[in-house]
Amino acid sequence: MGNVQSLLSFGAMLILALSFLNFNEAVLSNSTAEIENKVVLTAFSLADDLIEEIKVRAFDAATVDFPTTNTASLTPAGSLGPGWWETYPNFNDIDDFNNYTKTVSAPHAENYLVTCKVQYVDGDNPDNAVSTQTFYKKVTVTVSSPYMKNPISLSFIFTLK
Repeated sequence: MGNVQSLLSFGAMLILALSFLNFNEAVLSNSTAEIENKVVLTAFSLADDLIEEIKVRAFDAATVDFPTTNTASLTPAGSLGPGWWETYPNFNDIDDFNNYTKTVSAPHAENYLVTCKVQYVDGDNPDNAVSTQTFYKKVTVTVSSPYMKNPISLSFIFTLK
């Protein structure tokens, strides 16, 4: 009978050890998901913060002081971006943020890369970028991180109308 009892005790310990392993795996999986969620929410917040910062700028360098009704007076599509004299954070209009990048570190994850793209778009189809001046500019902010599987992108359409 001693061998049977020893075998049963060993089996019980094995079942207990397996249940502990499953419990630890579940806790680790939940912790990983929590950290991934924090990283994604931080990336979303960084993208939204930049769009909110851009919202307070003039539509174009030509409209800093006065609005215009002539699209030809707006910055040409090939010249979107800051002038040689302009540096962040002293951008005065939306298109100064074209090709803007910055690296941000947060307490729980570092090296978020924030990039911004500005382009003129068709007013009837804002997903269609155009190479001529329009009264519509699409700003796309993308945030990536080594801790995220896919980058986060937010877009906003600015209009002068």
